[in-house]
Amino acid sequence: MSTRHSIPCLTALLILTASGSTVGAQPAGAGAKDSTLILGSGAGPSREWLVVNDGVMGGISRSAMRRSADGNQIFEGHLSLENNGGFASVRTRLTDVDLASVAGIALRVRGDGRQYQLRFRTDDRLDGIAYRAFFETRDGEWIVADLPWGSFEPSFRGSVVPGAEPLDPGSIRQLVLLIADEQEGPFRLEIDWVKAYER
Repeated sequence: MSTRHSIPCLTALLILTASGSTVGAQPAGAGAKDSTLILGSGAGPSREWLVVNDGVMGGISRSAMRRSADGNQIFEGHLSLENNGGFASVRTRLTDVDLASVAGIALRVRGDGRQYQLRFRTDDRLDGIAYRAFFETRDGEWIVADLPWGSFEPSFRGSVVPGAEPLDPGSIRQLVLLIADEQEGPFRLEIDWVKAYER
């Protein structure tokens, strides 16, 4: 499975990563006019998360979303490539957030050096077209990944969908965190916050 296969169903210096996101030390939306907190302390009631792993296609990867003692969200589990598997994900509904007028999404995360995906869906289905953007993490370091809407591409079961409409932020209904980097073993992504920002 390629690193861009998916579910069936910043700072003085900015570094452009292979994923197309920028990573640095500034808070999200540096230079932004305003921002909307989606995840993080003060974002409102805790969100409910649904686990969707490669078990839907015979795989045995595991994942979960839990809250740390500091109140951060932690996406963690074990990625397995057995039985044609190779992805793990969690998702939550975003029907309470209006993203129509924002310019992009930023995440403050501490990872394990692996590549992750942030995805959005514009429907309530488990399968179908999702809009994905890739971001790299640094092992044990807090980073901010800046993902403007232009970095999200339409995909279906790991492949880009030619001719698909671009992401309409005003129609977003689900947020997905996913790992599918072809590296078998444990993974851990701690999320301090996720914000939508205006330039």
